[in-house]
Amino acid sequence: MDFSMTDRQRELKERVTAFIDETVIPYEKDARATSHGPTDELRVELNALAKEAGLFAPHVSEEYGGLGLGHVDRAIVFEAAGRSPLGPVALHCAAPDEGNMHLLEKVATHAQKEKYLLPLASGAVRSCFAMTERGGAGADPSDMKTVATPDGAGGYIINGSKWLITGADGAGFSIIMATVDDPKGKSGPTMFLTPLPAEGVKLDRLMDTMDSSFTGGHGEIVYENLRVGPDAVLGEVGEGFRYAQVRLAPARLTHCMRWLGGATRAHEIATEYARQRHAFGKPIGEHEGVGFMLADNEIDIAQSRLTIWHTAWLLDQGEHARHESSMAKVAVSEALFRIVDRCVQTLGGLGMSRETVVEQLFREIRGFRIYDGPSEVHRWAIAKRVMRANRT
Repeated sequence: MDFSMTDRQRELKERVTAFIDETVIPYEKDARATSHGPTDELRVELNALAKEAGLFAPHVSEEYGGLGLGHVDRAIVFEAAGRSPLGPVALHCAAPDEGNMHLLEKVATHAQKEKYLLPLASGAVRSCFAMTERGGAGADPSDMKTVATPDGAGGYIINGSKWLITGADGAGFSIIMATVDDPKGKSGPTMFLTPLPAEGVKLDRLMDTMDSSFTGGHGEIVYENLRVGPDAVLGEVGEGFRYAQVRLAPARLTHCMRWLGGATRAHEIATEYARQRHAFGKPIGEHEGVGFMLADNEIDIAQSRLTIWHTAWLLDQGEHARHESSMAKVAVSEALFRIVDRCVQTLGGLGMSRETVVEQLFREIRGFRIYDGPSEVHRWAIAKRVMRANRT
């Protein structure tokens, strides 16, 4: 086992860290960083700066204009990007676009890649992934209530609703999960592509949520007789859940990468405060109550990084790593929340304010324990694999 970084990896980490600290972090107080995420105007401006720095779309293959990094390389770069909530937006490696680009590269036809992946990879448009439903599909995607009915001409008519759809407001296209109901042909959960805006797609509202780092916020969408052609099917009819795993296994891990960077920055801020703030005759970091929290942060950061790197290495070997990505998602999301919680506690009243980025990171990272599968669902899936003695 070799945990050393190559010269190229070290150089990339240094370049991304410098770009985030010197160029992106000053934008955190920009008025265009709203409660529903950075505006598209701000996103485009940050994207231009990342392109100028040669750091844009690190995960996208070189064929589509990216850096073509493998999973371990991404772990290093995404962690550095995550030092700011705006960092992944700037580098164009934020959710849901990053996961959608990965899915399209793996599953889409050449024509679909030309129509959807090329403009997405370049940052010309954003995208959204519509699966979660109010009272329906979520942690249990089999409870899908959105239906795609054959129209008799090879296409489909989609009806239903989705909510908590990240990036829905202003997205250039959407990937929609719906259940095909075809008595004469193949049925089952299926992914569809549709340009946006489109007749039959209504953004009903933007939802107010704890987090504020995703461009386009989180929306509720209604589909009323949305007509799509046969070329709108992504992959094969009835294979939607399988493709969801193609998207989600790496996406869970990239969330871990990005938020590890955020938690590490929060820890740096809390540590510096613990050095400067005096109480009872000495810096508060020299009191065990605070010092032990900083020590536990160091432990959680080190363990999280190793867990991420190991899972990324498995993905680079061509493994599906579903078991390992589930374990990483649970372990890292919970460790990172412990870190930012301790940082708020170390900062005291300052930690509850927006004088530092720690308050926002606390809100953002709390959500990570829920999206892309809550901890409880992943533990259940892990336990099932253990009982089967089959962890693939």
